[in-house]
Amino acid sequence: MHITSAEAQVMEALWRRHPLSADELVAEVGAAQSWGDATVKTLINRLLKKKAIKSERAEGKHGYRPLIEREAYVQIESQGLLDRLFDGQLAPLISHFAQHRPLKADEVEKLKTLIAGLEEKR
Repeated sequence: MHITSAEAQVMEALWRRHPLSADELVAEVGAAQSWGDATVKTLINRLLKKKAIKSERAEGKHGYRPLIEREAYVQIESQGLLDRLFDGQLAPLISHFAQHRPLKADEVEKLKTLIAGLEEKR
C-alpha cells in the first residue's frame, strides 16, 4: 500500500491520538497544512479506500482510527527507499549521507554501537 505524503499527515495525526472525527482531523491537519475541509475529507476517503484507516462509531460520535501501525508504515517506506535508490543495500545509503551531510559525533557513536550490537548477534 502506498500512502502519499499528504495522506501521511492524516495518518500521523491518527497515530498520535485516535479516534478522531473528521472535524478534529480538519482542525489538526488542515490548520497545520493550510488545507480546507474538502482536502482533508478527500484524504480521509482515500485512506479508507486503501484500508489504512477505519471508520467507527463510539459513544455517539463518528471517528477514524489507523489500521496500520506507524512502525509498519516506516518499514515499508524505508525499504522502498532502499530498493529504489540503493538496490536494497543499506551501506550505500549510509555512505551517501556521510558524504553529503557531515555526521555528528553522537551519530557516529550510535552507528558504532549499532554495528557492535549486530556483530555480537552473529
